[in-house]
Amino acid sequence: MVRGSPPEADIAYLEKRRSPRYSFIASAELIEVRADVRIVSRVSELSLHGCYLDMMNPFPKGTPVLVKIAAGDSFFEAKSEIIYSQPNMGAGVRFQQVEPASQAVLERWLDGAEKDHQRQSG
Repeated sequence: MVRGSPPEADIAYLEKRRSPRYSFIASAELIEVRADVRIVSRVSELSLHGCYLDMMNPFPKGTPVLVKIAAGDSFFEAKSEIIYSQPNMGAGVRFQQVEPASQAVLERWLDGAEKDHQRQSG
């Protein structure tokens, strides 16, 4: 950890080290578990452990949420937590509990995103 840095910097540092993030555009729905509040959103980045969601009014840090992502004919769902919130921009989400079927979809999406990234940078 970088001493004296804001918590968001530590989170970003950990996320970058833990698994690569890829640009990934898909529609998403975020459900606040306790109050059953739903926000329609858009995924802009995806990793094995979480994603970044573009939205104007994100839930506060620490909020437990259910994330549902749809891309093409595939569907992903995970119990998650908001790990950082940026008003008028979006939120970083950490996946906490992913069922095997959703894990397989996530890995397939990431494999495709990695290949796209290699094509674009290579």
